[in-house]
Amino acid sequence: MTNRSKFVAIFTIALVLAMTSLLLGQAAGNAALKNPAALKEMAPATYKVNFDTSAGTFVVDVHRDWAPNGADRFYNLVKNGYYDDARFFRVIPGFMVQFGINGDPSLNKVWQPARIPRDAVKQSNKRGYITYAMQGGPQGPDTRTTQVFINFGDNAGSLDGQGFAPFGQVTRGMEVVDKIYSGYGEGAPSGKGPEQGRLQAEGNAYLTKDFPKLDYIKKATIEK
Repeated sequence: MTNRSKFVAIFTIALVLAMTSLLLGQAAGNAALKNPAALKEMAPATYKVNFDTSAGTFVVDVHRDWAPNGADRFYNLVKNGYYDDARFFRVIPGFMVQFGINGDPSLNKVWQPARIPRDAVKQSNKRGYITYAMQGGPQGPDTRTTQVFINFGDNAGSLDGQGFAPFGQVTRGMEVVDKIYSGYGEGAPSGKGPEQGRLQAEGNAYLTKDFPKLDYIKKATIEK
């Protein structure tokens, strides 16, 4: 065997091993996501999340003392790949951009009822701050699961009093967040955007077919 042949063989083996490791890691993450009750790791006091998206890259700094339950849930979701390939399905200029419904309907089924306890509102919903989406009404803070949104503007006056508790802030790449595709507007039935019930039930197949211009998260990772 020539030196060139040896090099090609070694390179091929290394590539196969790397791909196998990657696929095994993804499989382990997907398996973990099917059991929300098992993903209870406490988050560090602070951590950074890198979002590689179709619109560009941005970074969120999370502070556990701002909203411990929210920070812990977000840490576990990101660490296990929940937000990978998720669409920014609700984008309202001047208000916020929302994401957090998985592209796999089977995961939505197990996470939709996996609520976290409420957090006190210690920070305001200012530009760049990230907060969990929730249902309206006095019990709203008890309905948080996986959906989050980033404030485009200062929404403190309308959201803080309702119990929307920010747990982090975009510290790099807010200009990327600003340019996330917003052409579909509010979701159905109020607007022409995606209907959340169908998204929960059909996943990315629904969005790819009916809302192909939506930007999406390629990968979200905890910064080491």
